[in-house]
Amino acid sequence: MPKQKTIYVCQSCGYQSPRWMGRCPDCDNWNSLTEELEPARHTAERGAQRPGAASTVPVTRVKMEDHQWIPTGIGEFDRILGKGVVPGSLVLVGGDPGIGKSTLMLQVASRLAEGGREVLYVSGEESTVQTRGRAERLQALSDRLLLYPEVDLEQILQTVAQTRPWAVVIDSIQTVYHPDLQGPPGSVSQIRECTAGIMRLAKSLHITFFLIGHVTKSGAIAGPRLLEHMVDTVLYFEGDRHHTYRILRAVKNRFGSTDEIGVFEMSSAGLLEVANPSEIFLSHRGEAASGSVVVGSVEGTRPLLVEVQALVSGSNYGVPQRVVSGLEHSRLVMLLAVLEKRYGLRLGTQDVFLNAAGGIRLNGPSVDLGMAAAIVSSYRDRPVEYTTMVVGEVGLGGEIRPVRLIQKRIREAQKLGFTRCIVPLANVTEGAGETSIRVVGVRDVSEALDEMLGSWRRKRTDR
Repeated sequence: MPKQKTIYVCQSCGYQSPRWMGRCPDCDNWNSLTEELEPARHTAERGAQRPGAASTVPVTRVKMEDHQWIPTGIGEFDRILGKGVVPGSLVLVGGDPGIGKSTLMLQVASRLAEGGREVLYVSGEESTVQTRGRAERLQALSDRLLLYPEVDLEQILQTVAQTRPWAVVIDSIQTVYHPDLQGPPGSVSQIRECTAGIMRLAKSLHITFFLIGHVTKSGAIAGPRLLEHMVDTVLYFEGDRHHTYRILRAVKNRFGSTDEIGVFEMSSAGLLEVANPSEIFLSHRGEAASGSVVVGSVEGTRPLLVEVQALVSGSNYGVPQRVVSGLEHSRLVMLLAVLEKRYGLRLGTQDVFLNAAGGIRLNGPSVDLGMAAAIVSSYRDRPVEYTTMVVGEVGLGGEIRPVRLIQKRIREAQKLGFTRCIVPLANVTEGAGETSIRVVGVRDVSEALDEMLGSWRRKRTDR
């Protein structure tokens, strides 16, 4: 057997080098290269030496088959995947420790088993007794749900090939190792080879695999970036462990959209679906106070109304603080520059704290106007009317640009009892005729603030 060579592999991006380097030339991370043994030749080339494994076929003779989505019975989970689970697909679920990844996958496995499909739950971190205890708490007991505590990849694949379950859950991919490789479980080479072996088996036997993945301290799934490229769907769990609500978001999906989100509530009985997230996010909203504005966002096809809170106070240090939770920091910096340059608000000496209530993360520019209104409301200490919803993108010139799906945002606001919507002027004709709610179109930030805060400018400017 030939002697294995030593290589250095970047734990962030998977870059391989024959010698150690302080900084990875691919991802520019420092001290990320670790020493590993190069995979044995017979292991790496096992698939290439297999004769007759596949044959060429003209593209015109390939039969088109529609994806057959199988609903799991968990509506929020099915929404993220498209319409359900596609047989033979690989789904990677990542998230912070304790966020609920194993809980969700055990609930999904139980629902599939209750539907008459056999599911194999491979646990590399817990014993069968521990998994049984969680299953009892979640009321996820079924004779078709099989438990298998194993971390050896060859044993796992052999068991899957013998039992032929409809779906397999591996908890987690970082604990599985290939016996032919010398690296420890969780290393770049181990994750790459194990995922490749699972993918070949999934596609050949048409078995669905759910892979639970750990994340690094930066929030990315641990292991090489190649892992996310190999699987069909990548799901991320978002949310603060101190909050009860969890957001499941798709960042890659070969069988559906990546714009949808699923909202869950963590309880003693597991993760519960949240049918109306807007009502939940606004349920603990207090009385009208300065710095509080409700914005209308859209995640995929679902409208969400979320309270944006701002606190502006004089800075006691040389450099003012800019603290953001659940919103984009770059958008806050841009909005502060627009308010100071275009409208004379001296915010360069103020600490600004911005928060999306409920632990949700809002992406996209449609919440710009709400963020700007919350900042000015706190700065001037003037509350925005309690039943007002705000939506709009702010340009660098202070103009309000139109947003998409305005009708859904307005209908959601009316359903929750709001009486006025501040929207871009270009969206007024699109959404005004659909509801009885008062829709106010604005051209720029100054006009929007006049509508929400009255005379928000002082006679003597801040300059």
